[in-house]
Amino acid sequence: MAINFRSSRLAAALAVTALSIAFTPTGAHAQSYPTKPITIVVPASPGGAIDLVARLVGQKLTEAWGQSVVVDNRSGATGIVGTDVVAKAAPDGYTLALVASSHAINPSMVRKLPYDTVKSFEPVALTHVVPLMLVVSPSVPAKSVKELIAYGKAHPGQLSFASSGSGGAPHFSGELFKSMAGLDMVHIPYKGSTLAHPDLTSGRVSLMFDTVAAINPQVKAGKVRALAVSTTKHAAIAPQLPTMAEAGLPGYDTSTWGGVLAPAGTPKAVIDKLNAGINQALAAPDVRERLLAAGIEPAGGSPAQFSGFIQTEMVKWAKVAKNAGIQPE
Repeated sequence: MAINFRSSRLAAALAVTALSIAFTPTGAHAQSYPTKPITIVVPASPGGAIDLVARLVGQKLTEAWGQSVVVDNRSGATGIVGTDVVAKAAPDGYTLALVASSHAINPSMVRKLPYDTVKSFEPVALTHVVPLMLVVSPSVPAKSVKELIAYGKAHPGQLSFASSGSGGAPHFSGELFKSMAGLDMVHIPYKGSTLAHPDLTSGRVSLMFDTVAAINPQVKAGKVRALAVSTTKHAAIAPQLPTMAEAGLPGYDTSTWGGVLAPAGTPKAVIDKLNAGINQALAAPDVRERLLAAGIEPAGGSPAQFSGFIQTEMVKWAKVAKNAGIQPE
């Protein structure tokens, strides 16, 4: 009987251990997560939309959970450098990425990424959307999207569009416009959108899709003319502008956006806690006010919704790349 008793105790102990392991993300109970500081890797330089969102959300998570959230800027290769750090990190919820829309575009631009855009990550939450504004140089006479399309068709090859760099959402937004409108336009990439502004205001380039926050000062100063916003909803920072669909291109919908990813294999309980914390942070009145003032629309939602959104974006941008004749390098 003693042997059976010991066997029963051993079996019970093993069962408890197995149950403990099932709920243990790399040595830390999911229920008690977090037990140490969290790092949010921002694969871009400080000062942009994803950097601001990471810092605002990180501060709220710090306040809610009593563990510091550190923002680590790792720029390079349209977000690939920083994102790869997270792809290879321990799947325990302590190293996250706040990626931008380039995450869904990179597969169409880079032949061999160091990670799988979908399989290497667990989506946590879509944090925000940044509408783009279609603006034209004063040298272009068009005062509406329909007039711009008509002008472009009457002057084939004479229109050029600037972007903040090859492979970003502003570049691909221009390519989508070119394709949908049937225009012959030349792409002129710059190293950042603000470097394109002097050539845009002087007329050396014809038009541009840029974030509302970045280009709005030029619009307010009368140096460029705004025609529409790229999203299907009006931009909070420029509600007077029509959407591209309203202005004559139904089905047009682009933006830059951001969202949080964790390494593949991060336990669901940890993902769910992160998702709830991020949604709560984005709903905070002071966070919403800061973001909207910067032309950033807070988002949120479930991990499944963000997963579906990423895959939809990848399909959309792959089609744009194909139509534009862009080959991954």
